[in-house]
Amino acid sequence: MLALGVGGAATAYLVHRSTSVAASSLPTLPFLSGWRPPEHALSRFHARYYPLTLMFLAFDVEMLYMYPWATVVGRVGVSAVVEMFAFLIVLMVGVVWAWREGALQWT
Repeated sequence: MLALGVGGAATAYLVHRSTSVAASSLPTLPFLSGWRPPEHALSRFHARYYPLTLMFLAFDVEMLYMYPWATVVGRVGVSAVVEMFAFLIVLMVGVVWAWREGALQWT
């Protein structure tokens, strides 16, 4: 078992060493008809985009729940409507919390 763990760690290290990018900048490759790219290909996004992305994903997942709900709401009745509004209230509480914490400010 120890040999398996050490072998897995060694394999992960070797894969990392063979696929990692050097600290120096990469040479400019032919891109956009020879124009120099405005930024490095491995540049990171600013951290202020991540809360907005998480909110988008939350509302995207909300739609995954609302489509099947729309097909059965007529059969189930009022309890389905109450459950969906409870779900939407929980999501809105999260949005209000993020808004009050300043997660949606862009400056």
